[in-house]
Amino acid sequence: MADLHIERTHALGLLEARRIAFDWAEQVESDLGMQCTYEEGDSMDRVRFSRSGVKGELQVTKDRFALDAKLGFLIGAFKDRIEAEIGAMLNTLLPEPGAVPKAAAKKAAKKK
Repeated sequence: MADLHIERTHALGLLEARRIAFDWAEQVESDLGMQCTYEEGDSMDRVRFSRSGVKGELQVTKDRFALDAKLGFLIGAFKDRIEAEIGAMLNTLLPEPGAVPKAAAKKAAKKK
């Protein structure tokens, strides 16, 4: 079995991070055939995901996304590719470090 760990920091706050995590869960269900369950918490949400040969969890806080997964023997051979794809998904969904979140940018534009 291969272990996979991907972590991203952000400055979105829990509500916006929760929205992005929910979008991510929908995307991996659609694109990768995962089955996801979403659990909201006071300070951390969890997205548990699985499919044949893969089982893991995405932890979402006000400032961090941390994904841990266990890959079965056959899928473990593709660990680097899987890590790159999931990392790219998170990079697409999360703003660049230091960038203004979309919601904040919209509010600033309305004030002008």
